[in-house]
Amino acid sequence: MLEVIGAGMGRTGTYSLKAALELLGHGPCHHMSSLDGDVDRIRAWEAAARGERVAWDELLDGYRATVDWPSCYFWRELLDVYQEARVILTVRDTGRWYASVRDTIYRSSHRQPGWPGMLMRLEGWACRGLRCRRRMCERVIWEGTFGDRFGDPDYAMAVFEWHTAHVLAEVPADRLLVYEVGQGWEPLCDFLQVPVPDEPFPHLNDTAAFQQMAARRRRRVLTLRSPEAGGHTAVR
Repeated sequence: MLEVIGAGMGRTGTYSLKAALELLGHGPCHHMSSLDGDVDRIRAWEAAARGERVAWDELLDGYRATVDWPSCYFWRELLDVYQEARVILTVRDTGRWYASVRDTIYRSSHRQPGWPGMLMRLEGWACRGLRCRRRMCERVIWEGTFGDRFGDPDYAMAVFEWHTAHVLAEVPADRLLVYEVGQGWEPLCDFLQVPVPDEPFPHLNDTAAFQQMAARRRRRVLTLRSPEAGGHTAVR
């Protein structure tokens, strides 16, 4: 049963919030990173984006909180289903948010021209789970959220600001926390009515860390283990 719904878009500190919520006892917390290799759940999210009927308790079975895409795309549906859940809207300076998305998830999951696109196709060929997740991201994020116009900064930033305004207008004030992860533990713990931990607030997955992770994944995915020789064969 969900206790916390994260309505903030990706790259607003959602990975840090995931870690914080789990430290505070509201875990496991669903995040895009939770879908690594989970092809069945990825396909269920894609079906939801096509407008198919969703059994939310099945799709989110085992989770007590959600943040990030794909779940933030469905924040309104989740709000209606989980009527006791609290909502956290992570926010960020619009220009910095756009640059972060452009330099991280857009480049790693959206179809790219030239050599980057060729690498992405090789990654998809080598890793079925990654291929399925990218297809889901196309439908939920780049098509569903941004209408295939994320490459237009003014349009994408307007969508981001509209999303923030829409959540503020629709979620009852007593269920909503508007939150910047730089604020640390106090507003989050006060909202969730839990004690402030003795450890530092987690600040994770900034742009540099994301890019390093993506580079490591690319090296790992593009180096295939040969079952016959037991060694590794680079994809060339």
